[in-house]
Amino acid sequence: MATLMIQGTTSDAGKSTVVAALCRWLARKGVSVAPFKPQNMALNSAVTVDGGEIGRSTALQALACGIAPHSDMNPVLLKPQSDRGAQVILRGHVYGNMDAVAYHRFKASAREAVMAAWESLTARFDAVIAEGAGSPAEVNLREHDIANMGFAEAADCPVLLVGDIDRGGVFAQLVGTLALVSGSERARIRGFVINRFRGDPALLESGLDWLEARTGTPVVGVLPFLPGLVLDAEDSIGRAGSGGGEGALRVVVPALPRMSNHTDFDPLRLHPQVDLQFIGPHQSPPPADLIILPGSKSTRGDLTWLRDHGWEQVLQRHLRYGGRVLGICGGYQMLGRSVADPDGIEGESGTTPGFALLDLETRLIAGKRLREVTGTLEPEGAVLRGYEIHNGVTTGAALSRPLLRLDGRVDGAVSGDAQVFGCYVHGLFDQPDAANALLARAGLVGGEAVDYPAHREAELDRLADAVEAHLDPAWLQEVLTVG
Repeated sequence: MATLMIQGTTSDAGKSTVVAALCRWLARKGVSVAPFKPQNMALNSAVTVDGGEIGRSTALQALACGIAPHSDMNPVLLKPQSDRGAQVILRGHVYGNMDAVAYHRFKASAREAVMAAWESLTARFDAVIAEGAGSPAEVNLREHDIANMGFAEAADCPVLLVGDIDRGGVFAQLVGTLALVSGSERARIRGFVINRFRGDPALLESGLDWLEARTGTPVVGVLPFLPGLVLDAEDSIGRAGSGGGEGALRVVVPALPRMSNHTDFDPLRLHPQVDLQFIGPHQSPPPADLIILPGSKSTRGDLTWLRDHGWEQVLQRHLRYGGRVLGICGGYQMLGRSVADPDGIEGESGTTPGFALLDLETRLIAGKRLREVTGTLEPEGAVLRGYEIHNGVTTGAALSRPLLRLDGRVDGAVSGDAQVFGCYVHGLFDQPDAANALLARAGLVGGEAVDYPAHREAELDRLADAVEAHLDPAWLQEVLTVG
């Protein structure tokens, strides 16, 4: 059994994509391989085969391996609920809410869960490709670290350090990181990968020679910039924009402070007839055909944020002009008359008025619903596959007009004039038939949505092809000690 850890010089250096690429490359060679991320902070999550949840990027890496995502693959998931506090998910299930100071004290217990999960994976797979978080050079987070070198030291595994040349300053990133880690940690860094390179590799050779001479660490490969790459993001909205030329369906999504599972919108980025825009706090929403309220980790807080930033008036004006509004998960709850959190599940207890666009109310309760679902969009009958990750029970007259029929039950609601609709299911646009039907409701005529599951597989193969072409296979084979 071998474990190789991928760490990055910065957040978004490309750790997640490199891990996914290596996982798919090894799986294509017949190696039994699994991903592992000791600690993740993200609001994009996925349901696991054992009934838990993990970061969505780790679930994508499991797909790259050809295996089902399991809670062992991401034993600590932190889901921010405020600037100073987060919900702690331990081996797939809610452990509790903690502020940063309390979590720092909790890390010793979290380390036990991390190592137990890793040992469980190593007993089942020939290779484990682990992913760090942020940077190992964050000196203020070194004590009790479980996300980067702290795990690598405990697991006694080699590290491959990734730097992003597209941001600029990649040599400073790599050399500076080496300068800030300890001697034993520096010895673990067995190689560098330079990521997202554009242009003629010959122009980089003198810099690579200098880097190797300066550090004594080999450059294992230079991965090219892959234009238009769209894959499930760990947390950031992402680099790739949407498609949509003249006459495209205009879709607007408010970029909520605690927006969760915005990967719901990745298929719309790729749709050639959709102009998708995320609207931040200092932007005026443009005219739109469809406004989508996304999921949220802090539904009442984000509902207040929307109201404070004028979105209640935006929605009313949008509907007066015939637009459509879709709410997903937390966004669906916001469309009702109220969201109550009497037990403080997501923060301070209380009740917040909703937008009252659907005749329903929601009460948040302990016990998160985590499950994969299949069903149809009503009344079109278009097939969809998705997942639920939410707290809360929703009741009200609007539920008599459901949006979805799922495995013998119904979900969601549609307003009497059909302008407003919502549900708890994520992944509504992944299946082309369901996406076509939903977009047709918003006014898109003759649209042809992307088969996102097929696209995802093709992108993973594209990443593996880049590893095959640009990383040193002899180095990888030696470090992983797999044939």
